Order: sequence, then structure tokens, then C-alpha cells
Amino acid sequence: MISLYTDSSPNGFKITIALEELELPYVVNHVHIEKGENLLPEFLQLNPHGRIPVLSDSETNTTIFESAAILLYLADKTNKLLPSEHNARWQAIQWLIFHASSVGPIIGQRVNFEIFDEGKNKEATERYKKLTERAFSTMDSHLANNLYFGGKEYSIADIANFGWTHIARIINFDFDHYKNLSEWHNRIAARSAVQRGILIPEPATGP
Repeated sequence: MISLYTDSSPNGFKITIALEELELPYVVNHVHIEKGENLLPEFLQLNPHGRIPVLSDSETNTTIFESAAILLYLADKTNKLLPSEHNARWQAIQWLIFHASSVGPIIGQRVNFEIFDEGKNKEATERYKKLTERAFSTMDSHLANNLYFGGKEYSIADIANFGWTHIARIINFDFDHYKNLSEWHNRIAARSAVQRGILIPEPATGP
């Protein structure tokens, strides 16, 4: 049985979406970050860095953290959600890494400076606005010639990047002017497993 430790965040939604897509049975343990539950000793035994999500799989005796690693684990476990063709597979992995190294950290820092800090640091706020636009533009350019990030097949790369575009829409980080990215987002959002995944453990209401 899979146990998922998560909260309502882009990183958490990536995994609930993937589990719903794969139709794997799992148990949700809601870790309330606003209450500091991610810093309790019992959670730190699962992830010493104190961040969600964490996935524990009793079938393989595996406990793993970091959302990109969990997505790769689930794809490997099921042999699904990654293209089988060599170049498409690595294209999907490349965009999975892009989300982890660029999209997530950039949007996360923009949330910090623009919303939590209310734009008081104008230089940092403008920097992360520009970096967000650059990331969106890069994604949009790729999607001009590709249905999904891995090419023709829906994959964990799409799930990973959607986690952040979903939150971007909720907090009004607009990307409607990027036609290809917006159409891709709407296409992913229409999937029934995605619609279920973004409600677990609770819908996101803001940053």
C-alpha cells in the first residue's frame, strides 16, 4: 500500500494527480504545513528537510521525498506516464528537470516577494516577475510544436509543470497571453484524474 504525506500545494498536487492517473490505491496523510506539522519529529524521520510530499510504498519498502523523484518512482513502478521511445522519454525527463530547477523555484520566489512580502523588495519582485515570464515563454515555445512536454504522449513532465501552472492561475500569475501554454494547461486541466487530484487533501485557495 502507498502512503502519501502531503498538503494542498503544487508539489503535493503533482503526486495526487499521478496516483489518480495511475489508479493506484493510496492512503493520504494530511500534513498541515501552516500548523508546523512538517517539522514534527515523526515527519522529519520521513524527510529530514521537512517538506512535502513524501511517499512510502510498503510493497517495495521504499520511502522517497522530492516530487520529481516521486514521479519518476511511480513511472518506473508502473511503466506508465513516460514515453517508451528513447528520444521522447528523455525529452519528458528533461522538462521534468526543467520544472524542478526553474519553474517551481522561480514561481515560489515570486510568491514570496510579490505576495507574502507584498512587493516591498521591488528589485526582487521585478526580477522574479521577469524570470516567470521567461519560463512561461520557454514552455510556450516548446508547446508550439508539441502536444505535450514529452512530445505526443502525456507524461509526468506534464503533471509536474501543471502543478505550478494550476497554482499560477489561482494566484493570478497570468499566462493567457501565451497561447500554446494556455491551451496545454486547459487540456491537462480537463482530465478527470487531474480534476480529482487537485482536490486532495484539500483544494488550494491561495499562496
